[in-house]
Amino acid sequence: MALGTLVAISFLGLVVGSFLNVCIHRLPREISIVFPGSRCTSCSTPLQVLDNVPLFSFIRLRGRCRYCGESISWRYPLVEVLNSIFYMFAVLRFGVEYITVVYAILFSALIVITFIDLEHQIIPNEITLPGILVGFIAAITVLPITWWNSMLGLLIGGGVLFCVVWISPYVFGREGMGMGDAKMLGMLGAFLGWKATLLTLLLASFFGAFIGIALIAKDFIKRHQPMPFGPFLALGAVLTIFFGEEFIEWYSTLFYLADPRFK
Repeated sequence: MALGTLVAISFLGLVVGSFLNVCIHRLPREISIVFPGSRCTSCSTPLQVLDNVPLFSFIRLRGRCRYCGESISWRYPLVEVLNSIFYMFAVLRFGVEYITVVYAILFSALIVITFIDLEHQIIPNEITLPGILVGFIAAITVLPITWWNSMLGLLIGGGVLFCVVWISPYVFGREGMGMGDAKMLGMLGAFLGWKATLLTLLLASFFGAFIGIALIAKDFIKRHQPMPFGPFLALGAVLTIFFGEEFIEWYSTLFYLADPRFK
C-alpha cells in the first residue's frame, strides 16, 4: 500500500479522534457535541484553530491550556493516536474498501465507549442504540455476514448479558453488570454475527477476569468493587475483528488434539 495513503488515513484518524474527545467529554454530561465549539474544559475559553490541531497542538502547547495554564489531560492525544492506529490497521488488514469504513466507525465508537465507561461507568445509549441499526444495515450491505446472522448476534449478545443483569441480584445479592453492557454486546452482535459475538464475550471475560484478579492482588481495587466491563468488550471485539479466524482455528486445533476419537 502506498505510503501516501497510509499518511492520509493516519491524519484522518487523528482528526476523527479529536471529535471523539468531544464526545467522551460531553455525552456523559448531556452537552451537545455540536454546539458550542471546542473550548478549554477548565476555563471554557473558545479554542483558536491552531489550538485545535489534533496531537500537534498538544505537543506545541506542551500539554497546557494557552489561556489558563491548566494541564490538558493525556486522554486527548491518547484517543487521537489510538483512533489513528486503528484506522491504519484496518486499511492494512482489509484494504481501502467499504468494509474498512464500517469497521473504522465501529472502532471509533468503541473508543468513545471505553473512555466514558472507565471514567463514569456508564455506556451511553447515544452510541449503542444507533450502533445496532448501523451494524444491521452494514450486515445487509457490506459486511461478510448475513442479515439473519447479524440478528442472531444482536439477540444472543444482548440476551446473554441481559440474563446476567437480571439474575445477578438474585444469585450474588448485587448487580453484576449494567444494561449498558448488554446493549453494547447487542450492538457488537449486529456488526459481528453470533459466532464472533460469543468469541468477543469469551475474550472479554478472560481479560476482565485476569486484569481484575491482578488489580485485586495489588490492592488497586477491592474484591467487590465494580469494574467497568465495556473496555473489555471493546478489546474482545477488536481482537475478534482482526484475529477472530485465527483464534477459532487455534481453538479448533486444540479441540481436535484433545478429542480421543481423533488420536
